[in-house]
Amino acid sequence: MKQEKTSAFSNGLIWFGAAVSIAEILTGTLIAPLGIGKGIFAIIFGHIIGCLLLYFAGLIGGLTEKSAMETVKISFGQKGSLLFSSLNVIQLVGWTAVMIVSSAFAANSVAPIGNWFWSIIIGALIIIWILVGFKNLSKINMIAMGLLFILAIILCKVIFKGASSSSIEGTISFGAAVELSAVMPISWLPLISDYTRTAKKPRLATATSALVYFFVSSWMYVIGMGAAIFTGQSDIATIMAKAGLGIAAIFIVVFSTVTTTFLDAYSAGVSCESISKRLKEKPMAVFITIIGTVLAIFTPVTQFESFLYFIGSVFAPMIAILITDFFLLKKDNTSQNFNLSNLILWLFGFILYRIFMQIDTPVGNTLPVMVITAIICLVINKMFGGKRNAKEST
Repeated sequence: MKQEKTSAFSNGLIWFGAAVSIAEILTGTLIAPLGIGKGIFAIIFGHIIGCLLLYFAGLIGGLTEKSAMETVKISFGQKGSLLFSSLNVIQLVGWTAVMIVSSAFAANSVAPIGNWFWSIIIGALIIIWILVGFKNLSKINMIAMGLLFILAIILCKVIFKGASSSSIEGTISFGAAVELSAVMPISWLPLISDYTRTAKKPRLATATSALVYFFVSSWMYVIGMGAAIFTGQSDIATIMAKAGLGIAAIFIVVFSTVTTTFLDAYSAGVSCESISKRLKEKPMAVFITIIGTVLAIFTPVTQFESFLYFIGSVFAPMIAILITDFFLLKKDNTSQNFNLSNLILWLFGFILYRIFMQIDTPVGNTLPVMVITAIICLVINKMFGGKRNAKEST
């Protein structure tokens, strides 16, 4: 069944909701040891890297009208793409659990009813968001995004109003801060095409999505960094509670999590359908949410820094190969079962990323790894591969 086309505005709302997130704020607190000046520069630089990749990944989906994991077949073939679909489902289950437990912990610190209670409430709201669907969510999203925007401004004022700097524990290099800033938009690379594939104007909708995410996510990072620097607190819920935000604090925590984690769960359902047509996206998205909620209640999934790096190491080389194939080489391997050379190249990129994690570069890990992977992809195809026109021209 053909899906209804979406506007650039509705795509922008989706990515505003994705960016207003406790996870973004908490990651921003990790950058605080750099100080406000260098920290903001690292945040902006990292987000430029990540959001440029987000744009190109989303544009492929928009131009081909394929979901994110369907576009992966362009580089890796029908069965070769199953590796990435499976890894994507696993990371999205992980994200769903991490987001629910982080939000439940924060909400419980404001209203101490029980982490399990808040986990169930948040999980239930995510399921409602999934069942209502995109078409019927537009008005709800506009109201929720408007309120979140106002409350984020209030939160900013609370954090930055005349507070003096506090001593920050720990250290972080500039390159590591850049990577932590880049890796959050990179974590959305395996998802963005799930939403741009239905855009009326793919280029405009994808650019709007990437730009909205760039500005709002950077803002969330700065809020987190500012909280750690100016208040000495990295627990945003504690700051909101001390500021007397009360119910508003609960709203920020819960609904920012719902609007973000809804995308994780829904895209996990889309990825499941790309693995097998018998697995339908909405029922699978609900099932993923239930699994994530159970994991949030019963397992200790509170740390996500290493999780972010794992996502970067898997999907950064994957998208480098896909962008190179689609935009530069004009190749389409969808008719093949496997493209062995690209799978081997991806494995090389994955290992290279893990090696670069031990090397402190001023531009982080993602940029050099992707440049090296793309260059090798071009060289291999120049030496051994023939060019074939992509089904969808750019």
